[in-house]
Amino acid sequence: MSFHVPEKYRIKAGPFKSSNLDGNNGAFEFKHDQIWIRIIASDGDDWDHVSVSLSVKRCPDWEEMCLVKSMFWDDEDTVIQFHPPKSEYVNNHNFCLHLWRPQDYQIKTPPSYMIGIK
Repeated sequence: MSFHVPEKYRIKAGPFKSSNLDGNNGAFEFKHDQIWIRIIASDGDDWDHVSVSLSVKRCPDWEEMCLVKSMFWDDEDTVIQFHPPKSEYVNNHNFCLHLWRPQDYQIKTPPSYMIGIK
């Protein structure tokens, strides 16, 4: 299992700038199908995390989230999107989604037959 950042997409100037000295923490952006995908990545407090937003006013779709997942984690890593209790909701950006992976254990997943036909 490995969390890693795509250095070639790291923002290196302006208010969101970072460098490889920041490790897996920083802001990244790349263009996909004429839309800029913007990511803020972090790996603190025993969690790997990315927040994903777009240059258009909509949430990232499944394909875009899968693309980000493949850029920041290995193919066999499991990452999750939380839906916490309503009392714990935090919404600082109406069109931003998050992916998470705990660093200290493997996330259990349901058997594939419960998801659909392979």
